[in-house]
Amino acid sequence: MASASLQFFAFILALFGVFGDIAATLLPNWKVNADVGSNIITAITQMQGLWMDCTWYSTGMFSCTLKYSVLSLPVYIQAARTTMVLSCILSAFGICITTVGMKCTKLGGDTDSKSHACFAGGVCFILAGIFGLVPTSWYTREIISNFLDQSIPESSKHEPGGAVYTGFISAGFLLIAGVIFCTSCFKKQQGAWIYPPKQHHCPSTEQESNAGYSLKDYV
Repeated sequence: MASASLQFFAFILALFGVFGDIAATLLPNWKVNADVGSNIITAITQMQGLWMDCTWYSTGMFSCTLKYSVLSLPVYIQAARTTMVLSCILSAFGICITTVGMKCTKLGGDTDSKSHACFAGGVCFILAGIFGLVPTSWYTREIISNFLDQSIPESSKHEPGGAVYTGFISAGFLLIAGVIFCTSCFKKQQGAWIYPPKQHHCPSTEQESNAGYSLKDYV
């Protein structure tokens, strides 16, 4: 019962991780630059994401431009696109597989099949968390290095946006969920190895036949 509750908790964490992973991939605020200028009425907030760049004016106007050209993008943005999409796909597969392998569901067949499915779903969550953690860390490193570079003007410097923090948190949720799923299945298999089922040895037919006769009959 405790293991089933722990798997359900890990499944909830994985759901939050999947939704956060998808939101971080689509949000345009991976890095933000607030340029107030001399007049606060004409303040501009520039946001750059993986797929589009958006500009928000203090007057209420909001405009976005899609990034159509892939080859013109920096390497870290191309890598972030690929790894974040892979993270979303793997986490979605993990949700489907663990739904079948969880103990609280009636899907997946016998206990061994559910255990293997649960372990496979945990591996998917771990890989999804790694694929989500790598681009956010790389993207944050590029933002910090550009911000500390003295040769770059202040107007071109950015700070990490909300999408980066969402990606970090989602990757952490997926990693924790994957470790819980894999550990619960591993403990069960380890217990089966330590305490193997007892083997019942059937007596031979010769012993059974000898047991039916008394030694007094031959005296």
